[in-house]
Amino acid sequence: MPYTESKKLLLSYKLTMPTKLAKSTSKGQITLPKEWRDQFKTENFIMEFDPKQIVIKPIQINELASEEIIFDADIDNNGKGISPDEMIKMLKKIKNG
Repeated sequence: MPYTESKKLLLSYKLTMPTKLAKSTSKGQITLPKEWRDQFKTENFIMEFDPKQIVIKPIQINELASEEIIFDADIDNNGKGISPDEMIKMLKKIKNG
């Protein structure tokens, strides 16, 4: 895609989809803005990783039957989260079998 087309696409995205900058905490956590979370009738989100991005999607728990839960802080780590680097290592391990 030529630079000008890419620039137009980015401009179009910014006009139609709000963008927020999120800084991670010292524990590697980020907060999804409340106004975004309130758009969905769930408190559960699924994360997808590829080398260029992390995608976070709302999901209903009953839809998780076909998904593999790789980390549950309450069960796997005494209620403590993990760093983004640790999460990426887990995702790569699953991807590579």
